[in-house]
Amino acid sequence: MPRDTRRRTAKSREPPARLTINDIARLAAVSKKTVSRVINRSPFVKEETRAHIKSIIDAHGYHPDPQARGLAFRRSFLIGMIYEQPNPQYVVSMQEGILDALSGSGFELVIRPCQRQSKTFFEDIRTFVERQKLYGVVLPPPLSEAERLARLLDELGCRYVRIASVSLDDPERMVVTHDHLGGAAAARRLAELGHRCVAHVSGPPSFRSSHERRRGFVSGLAEFGLTLPKTRALEGAYTYESGLECGRSLLAKGQRPTAIFTGNDEMAFGIYRAAQEAGLRIPHDLSVVGFDDLPIASRIWPPLSSVRLPIHDMGKIAAEKLLAASEARHRAGIDEFKPTLIERASIAAPRTERA
Repeated sequence: MPRDTRRRTAKSREPPARLTINDIARLAAVSKKTVSRVINRSPFVKEETRAHIKSIIDAHGYHPDPQARGLAFRRSFLIGMIYEQPNPQYVVSMQEGILDALSGSGFELVIRPCQRQSKTFFEDIRTFVERQKLYGVVLPPPLSEAERLARLLDELGCRYVRIASVSLDDPERMVVTHDHLGGAAAARRLAELGHRCVAHVSGPPSFRSSHERRRGFVSGLAEFGLTLPKTRALEGAYTYESGLECGRSLLAKGQRPTAIFTGNDEMAFGIYRAAQEAGLRIPHDLSVVGFDDLPIASRIWPPLSSVRLPIHDMGKIAAEKLLAASEARHRAGIDEFKPTLIERASIAAPRTERA
């Protein structure tokens, strides 16, 4: 093969040069600063000009380099999600919500699992935030409840939004879920069905949500003159295994409960297994209510009644609050969600009431 042909062939195999912001400015016949304003969603650009530039960006598949943008603006375009959550589906649902909010914004998501009990926890978080030069952080529970972590992020100049069962911070930094309302709804429905011997498996005591869900459940029972004895109030770990262990303990007692409310769905699935081992049928012999309403709750048999929190939407709103701050705007008021009980085939009147 002639040498010049080999050169042309080799050259043709090279990837096409990546367009720069200067190229987009030249093609649009505008300044680099104007293109930059469009990319960063500045309000100081005429709509006609914005549409023209965006059409050129789309036509050429141009994507800004996050690192270059970070250098230009002296910050990164990275949002972090720092979590300590034993429920993987919860994490996935929240992550998807955050990604929906970030779509088209130029921001990217960085995930960081952690353990608060680690001796190097705060040092590790400091290193993570500084190394990534994070613009902001979403804090799901229980990390959202850690005041020292919030102070650390303030010290580092890193914005954050906390998702928690009660309000813990300024409105622009909070998404509130009012978990106690969900616990109360579960208690009322079980009491209405005629259950008088009920039990509760809560989450870890280090989780504020555990206390709020139990508090709501106890208050809902009190409306019907019912109480939750200590012998039927066990602590789990928000895991399937802890639900199974607590279920075995509750169902082995002389006076078995006719209904069990768990602090999350994972533990409710453990109760299902314990009931099967004990030869009990749900809901014929035992009613079960969970919390979170994970997708699998409607797919197991019988479908699980569960208190629904829109985890996807919670993550999305938290990220939107961070994006609003990036544009020097604020969302008015507190963003909050109220849980609702989704009733399915896992609950029914106790057998004595159906006789």
